[in-house]
Amino acid sequence: MKFELDEDHRMIADLARRFVDDELVPLEGRVLEREIAGEGLKLTAQERARVDQVSRDLGLWGLDAPEDVGGTDLPAVAMVAVNEALGRTIVPWVLPPDSPNLKMLAATVTERQREAYLAPYVRGETISAIGISEPGAGADPAGMRTTAVREGDDWVLNGRKIWITKANVADFTIVMAVTDKEKGARGGISAFLVDRDAPGFHVVRPIPVIGAETLYEIALDDCRVEGWKLLGTEGQGFAPMQLRLATRRAEMAANAIGMAQRAMEMMIDYAPQRVTFGKPLSERQTVQNWISDAAIRIHAARLMTYDCAWKLDQGRDVRNEVSMIKSYALEMAWEVLDHAMQCFGAMGMTREMPLQQMAARIRLMRIYDGPTEIHNWVVARNLLGTRA
Repeated sequence: MKFELDEDHRMIADLARRFVDDELVPLEGRVLEREIAGEGLKLTAQERARVDQVSRDLGLWGLDAPEDVGGTDLPAVAMVAVNEALGRTIVPWVLPPDSPNLKMLAATVTERQREAYLAPYVRGETISAIGISEPGAGADPAGMRTTAVREGDDWVLNGRKIWITKANVADFTIVMAVTDKEKGARGGISAFLVDRDAPGFHVVRPIPVIGAETLYEIALDDCRVEGWKLLGTEGQGFAPMQLRLATRRAEMAANAIGMAQRAMEMMIDYAPQRVTFGKPLSERQTVQNWISDAAIRIHAARLMTYDCAWKLDQGRDVRNEVSMIKSYALEMAWEVLDHAMQCFGAMGMTREMPLQQMAARIRLMRIYDGPTEIHNWVVARNLLGTRA
């Protein structure tokens, strides 16, 4: 069993880490100033243009995209280190294209869809979103009610989707809909590529959430979609959606490890400097325990995530492992960040430091893409053999 990345993958991981530390972390002060001023957590157009250009010049775009559309086709294990590096900063920026939607597209597109959707997406020319959750059917996608009905050569979609990232700016949204009510999740759910200007597609409202983020709700009112924009096989949308979710959850686990790692490093740097009652915090056993516990749990989470990614690369069934890392890594990061904020005292509570933004982000991540409790239940259900 090998516990090291291949040399090429390690070099890319190191490059991603240097890019984050050299280009993104220095922007945090300005990003936080804008957020405090009520302008939102964002980069200016000039800052984003520079970050885009530098990352593109370094060859960091399309890392896990297929080679036949201009990507590097990195395996999931290599992306763990890249996503851990990206988790170290609160700057709102991700390497194009978004890996989870990318994986779903790459696994299902026709040749026509490859040219119209996947290739421009890999080149960073388009933005995507995905509509899975619905009001009343969040953690249970099998309970979705949005329907798609054939009408001639087209499909007509009706329903609502909620908690969607980037719906306001996405060029297209992957919409999951029921095409056979009797079969449901077992052969009755399909995926569709819905353009932002499709008739009947409406962004209904923004939903501000903690961490200075905004999600969206969309409505599909007799939304007409051309037949060739059915993504994958009719009725077989659930499996590629699960691939998308597995990729996303592995990405979230790696991001959480990056945040916890940085919070631990901040404690290590700060504890010897802060003196209370004649002793530095680094000599207080409680603080020592916080740091040692963080190191132990980060190491465990990292190994779990690499194990899951390796199995994903092997094409194995990783439903248990994905739920384990989504649960463990995020709960671990939540506790490490809480201890880091406690270590910094009053300064840890200020909005001038990245800790509060990381904590808000982790708190949000503990809910979306499946709450911790749901993932724990999935693991127990599978182990106990109680699946319906």
